[in-house]
Amino acid sequence: MTAFIKGIELSRTFYQEAVKPILDSHVPDLRYSTALIGNGSEVLGYDTEMSTDHHWGPRVMMFVSEADRAKHETSISQVLSKNLPYTFRGYSTHFGTPQYGDGDNGTQLLEMITEGAINHRVQMDTLDHFMQSNLGLGLHHVMTPADWLSIPQQKLLAFTAGEVFHDALGLEAIRERFAGYPHDVWLYLLACSWSRIGQDEHLAPRAGYVGDELGSAVMAGRLVRSIMQLCFLMEKRYAPYPKWFGTGFAQLACAPQLTPILRQVQTGETYRQREAALVEAYTILNTMHNALNLTPHISPAVSDFHGRPFMVSNGWRYSEALRDAITDDAVQAIAQTTQIGNIDQFTDNTDMRESVRLRPKIAALYE
Repeated sequence: MTAFIKGIELSRTFYQEAVKPILDSHVPDLRYSTALIGNGSEVLGYDTEMSTDHHWGPRVMMFVSEADRAKHETSISQVLSKNLPYTFRGYSTHFGTPQYGDGDNGTQLLEMITEGAINHRVQMDTLDHFMQSNLGLGLHHVMTPADWLSIPQQKLLAFTAGEVFHDALGLEAIRERFAGYPHDVWLYLLACSWSRIGQDEHLAPRAGYVGDELGSAVMAGRLVRSIMQLCFLMEKRYAPYPKWFGTGFAQLACAPQLTPILRQVQTGETYRQREAALVEAYTILNTMHNALNLTPHISPAVSDFHGRPFMVSNGWRYSEALRDAITDDAVQAIAQTTQIGNIDQFTDNTDMRESVRLRPKIAALYE
């Protein structure tokens, strides 16, 4: 058995020890950047031994200019196929034929070979094409608030996570442009998160009050996700896609305090138990909000819902105060028109989040 190596480490050392010497020898004057970014659990550092059963392995992403790609892509690929080692750190460097069907979607597996050309995954691309394919906008695109709101956080995270190994093209500077939301877009997203909580928070106890514990539990689950989304925003961290949502949340500064409380919300057998845990969560969120110093101090943390026997945070208070703090005219125009937030806040549909083709249409929602 080969000892498991985190994919980001494997990629880095594969570039440094196997790929770079070949490039230095055959194309010493080529200007390029290399990295491991984009799709893949290893980009986020969440890969485990199970991750090695698809797409995972010694691989490097190589970015060049359009002219150099046209000139060198085929020849460099062939040189690497002939000169790379058949194994690296115990893993094959040869990837099998992409598998299609039954949801495989072009899955490639490592295959051991001892002779012949290596089907490697040192993949050459241009920065503009990579950004078009992954973010739905090009290298020189001037970002608008609607653009920011139409790109899923998981895609922004995939572009800014991972690691750059060599950078002659300024890839890191480009990634830095996407490292966090502009201030007023951030305020709008915080406001919309609180708006979601405010819309749902009275429904969980209300359903339970009439004996619908299942409905109450479903609404409580929605609130847990909304609270977690808000926490990512408060700590200025992009949230990963659903498989790693909880894993990413566990890395937030607020997680040690909030996680056991949110688990109580989900495991409570009665609506009163869920409500009690939610009250604890709202109290913590109130402290976190006030610590950001974005709005005038908001208190109390909870109160009854318009005289009914349900305790809520009255999320609208935070939402209104945050919208009032927005000074950018374009963002304020959106905030006055719609409270749907960004794509992550108004849909969890995978096809919509993954579709780069739909991004301009989603951006049009904010016009």
